[in-house]
Amino acid sequence: MTGKERIVAVLSGKETDKTPWVPFAGVHSGKLKGYTAKEVSQQGDKLFESLIEVNKMYKPDGQPVMFDLQIEAELMGCELLWAEDAPPTVSSHPLESTSEIPTYIPAADEGRLALEIDVMKQMKEAVGDHTALYGLITGPFTLASHLRGTNIFMDMILDPDYVHQLMDYATDVAITLSKYFVDAGMDVIAAVDPLISQISPDHFKEFMHEPFKRLFTAIREMGAFSSFFVCGNATMNIGPMCETTPDSLSVDENVNLADAKKVTDTYGVVIGGNIPLTSVMLFGNQQDNMKATVDLMDSVTKDHLIIAPGCDMPYDIPIENTLAIEQAVHETELVREMVKNYEGSDLVFEGVLPEYDKLVKPLVEVFTLDSATCAACTYMLATAMDAKEHYGDKIDVVEYKYTTPQNIARCATMGVKQLPSIYINGELKYSSIIPRREEIVGEIGKYL
Repeated sequence: MTGKERIVAVLSGKETDKTPWVPFAGVHSGKLKGYTAKEVSQQGDKLFESLIEVNKMYKPDGQPVMFDLQIEAELMGCELLWAEDAPPTVSSHPLESTSEIPTYIPAADEGRLALEIDVMKQMKEAVGDHTALYGLITGPFTLASHLRGTNIFMDMILDPDYVHQLMDYATDVAITLSKYFVDAGMDVIAAVDPLISQISPDHFKEFMHEPFKRLFTAIREMGAFSSFFVCGNATMNIGPMCETTPDSLSVDENVNLADAKKVTDTYGVVIGGNIPLTSVMLFGNQQDNMKATVDLMDSVTKDHLIIAPGCDMPYDIPIENTLAIEQAVHETELVREMVKNYEGSDLVFEGVLPEYDKLVKPLVEVFTLDSATCAACTYMLATAMDAKEHYGDKIDVVEYKYTTPQNIARCATMGVKQLPSIYINGELKYSSIIPRREEIVGEIGKYL
């Protein structure tokens, strides 16, 4: 079977000769050709060249064209911060101080959207006969959050009608872009919505069910497959997500894949994931990546399954580590024999934790995957910084990004189970749920 045939088969509920493999190599694709993240985000020729290299080296069954959740937001007036080794991030929110509902719908020939669609057409012609191509759209809730900022979490309580209207608008945008992408030759449309993990099942049912069901129904009517892509600990929303009728879900390392698959199997929904991005792919060696992949595959049944990184691959992931994963997916028995006696070594925390009971003022510690690249982490940190603005020098706020070995080791020493999380004076207060501003301000006040 070709890679495309594997993806089509698994998403159609049919058997495959091998488990499909989808490396979510967004800006990481540029690393293969020596281009920066900014270059492959802004220059179509360099993006296309890099994607072709991904296709040659990583032998994907399915492949995304871009992994950039800021393209729509940029067109709608959000300002972006750019980096050389990461996708851009949203730094302003046009609806932060207004309750209006936009009417603007992006056109296919505008801004970086035009660049993306052009490269999609090139990739379709170049590799589309043997590789399933993924078009990634910003999910309606994350897009609404980009426009409204952290206020949207309070809106759910105080102004639910506004949230419904904003979600309807964001869904209209998502459906429009899906049509552009399908017309450009994309086989799978993935709605990437990291913030879904930050809300309760009740809020999901109230605000998300109908918009996402409308989106996935529209994609199906366009003749394409769909994927609901969420980051963070989305465990409690796996069932509700399936009820919106996507063809597949994609989850990250915060979710136990075996447990989640038991749920998705009852709905006949394919699940994809969830090789750890940093502890394994970024900082592990080839054997670590082979073993993690084989162990992951051994933890689940082989039907309704796609193996993939937990989310967008960091720019600096060693190329040999991704090659090791591909081999483990496509040549599983060979690799299993290679690593059967291998035992990796755990990272050791070399620092010293604060003496929390002796602190002069409250210490708010925000543990994130990376607030510069993870939308849920961005808004979790933003909430903590709102509290910092409220209290000023009366409190300290620090972020620990899961992007360095010592921060990974710190998380293990602290017992951090989910990202993003907020600790106050060493006590876990918010785990993969973004608190409202008033809520965290009140919680911190108890320590003053």
